[in-house]
Amino acid sequence: MSLFEKITRVNAKDCFKQAEKIVFIVSEGLAGKAVGQKGVNIKKMEGLFKKKIKIIELSDDLIDFVKNVIHPLGAREIKEEDGVVTIIPVDSQTRGYLIGREAVNLRGFEEVVKRYFDIKEIKVV
Repeated sequence: MSLFEKITRVNAKDCFKQAEKIVFIVSEGLAGKAVGQKGVNIKKMEGLFKKKIKIIELSDDLIDFVKNVIHPLGAREIKEEDGVVTIIPVDSQTRGYLIGREAVNLRGFEEVVKRYFDIKEIKVV
């Protein structure tokens, strides 16, 4: 985390390894600064860590946080009911990316959201 903070000049709230990437959580409004112009900070860290890097902006609102987690993929609508978050994607291709092969992407998103919010699961319809 200290290396991330030194390179980006942004304080990381959290950091964890997920499959083949390292995920950094930053405060609201600081994701752009952490990424750097044209992704220069991401590229530098990927070279150092030899892993993909994902930066997610923290939010107090569940729906906004889910939008940040699935970014850059878009959703037509995201809603939460009884601990189940439902994502309605913009098209069928985006739906495939959200779910991923054997639902690996979806479970990854779910894992991140469960660290900060009390939810049961995430569904893509």
